[in-house]
Amino acid sequence: MPAAFLSVSSRIQIPRSEFQFTFVRSSGPGGQNVNKVNSKAVLRWPLAASPALPPDVRDRFLTRYGSRLTSEGELIVSSQRFRDQGRNIDDCLEKLAAMLGEVARPPRRRRPTKPSKSAVQKRLTTKQAHSRKKHRRRVLPEE
Repeated sequence: MPAAFLSVSSRIQIPRSEFQFTFVRSSGPGGQNVNKVNSKAVLRWPLAASPALPPDVRDRFLTRYGSRLTSEGELIVSSQRFRDQGRNIDDCLEKLAAMLGEVARPPRRRRPTKPSKSAVQKRLTTKQAHSRKKHRRRVLPEE
């Protein structure tokens, strides 16, 4: 029996009842099996209506993966890696868990830094040397 929740972290646990799975015929190798068995799993999840997702995580998810949502606000994840439905369902859930895991924690704030004095000096010295090299290449006009 599959778990009742998709557990991403202690803070993010989504009930399996929020997911809707449909199955279609898979493409690719598989011989005659591929022509008669609906093994490709398509997961649909109404992200905007999900009470299981904390608002800050939802906002980061929408920012990062907003282009993958339908106009109704549903996320669609599909898998056809395997030749049976069960493993493709698990693969869809793993993909979703990975996506949620990436946005679960807020990104670290960037601390602005300055180049060191030696780095600034080295850059200026290099620029001056390059300028002198180009200056020596000049051809002076004849008078």
